[in-house]
Amino acid sequence: MSTGTAARGYDHAAVHYASDDELLAVGVPFLTGGIAAGEPTVVSLEPDRAELLRAALPADSGTHFLATGELYARPPAAIRSYRELMAGFVAGGAAGIRIFGEIPRAAIDTSWDWWARYESAVNHAYDEFPLRSICAYDTRTTPRHVLDDVARTHPFVATPGGRRANDGYVDPLAFLAGPRPMVLYPIQRTPPLVELADPQPREARQAVLAVNKTELPAAEIDDLVLAVSEIADNALRHGRPPVTLRIWADPACMVVTVHDAGDGPGDPFAGLLPAEREVGGRGLWITHQVCSQVTLHRDHTGFTARLTAGNPWPAR
Repeated sequence: MSTGTAARGYDHAAVHYASDDELLAVGVPFLTGGIAAGEPTVVSLEPDRAELLRAALPADSGTHFLATGELYARPPAAIRSYRELMAGFVAGGAAGIRIFGEIPRAAIDTSWDWWARYESAVNHAYDEFPLRSICAYDTRTTPRHVLDDVARTHPFVATPGGRRANDGYVDPLAFLAGPRPMVLYPIQRTPPLVELADPQPREARQAVLAVNKTELPAAEIDDLVLAVSEIADNALRHGRPPVTLRIWADPACMVVTVHDAGDGPGDPFAGLLPAEREVGGRGLWITHQVCSQVTLHRDHTGFTARLTAGNPWPAR
């Protein structure tokens, strides 16, 4: 392993591929270059693609293969796990780190909004480490709106011939603070079971418990109750009236939105990184730890936080 003082700065690239050969044409030289330089190398791909790379790398490469399931359960958890991993490498003397990974297809299909925020936020969250990473996206299965966000969140594009600067990249401060369309869940196209105006946190908690018609574990509903209480309190304290809370529920999920007429949190990284100075940031941080999905939405009417327990997408 390389020793000495690690140079800082995150080189964050994306690769678009349409075949296994195209994936390997970028992934193998990227990782073997790191191996040759004595840098820790990491692969976090879904099992079939991870095995492709494992077979293509030297048997004694020392590459770390991470399972994507638990790693990508929630964006803040992924950020924390990667930061701990990289801090350990640097403490061990690494002057460079290489990661070749992907966000699992299930996360892209069901909760892309907060993973788009993740892809933007890590440009800041990982910048203290000597990291080069490539995020892989299969153009055969990745929706167009996702690829559009990928183009806006990665400063570089990786190709078999090397990497180049991405002219479409948007700085995280602008990307995270900008308006984003909220894709409605099917259940949100039905009338809400509850609609409250300017609810106090206690009223919000009681409303969630009163309309719980899900088959979800009690602990998951308890987590949602906590999150709703925090976000309702944030909206009343730091938002702009009126505050409106709406609840939908069926056996598979419960969805709660809290809307106010303000601009939302001033910290664009709120929820994804631990709150330090931002007023109200603690509530979003807690919410991102316990909810199945969190969507933050800004438009001309104000700011909406959508909190989800369970799976809001019908089985296909």
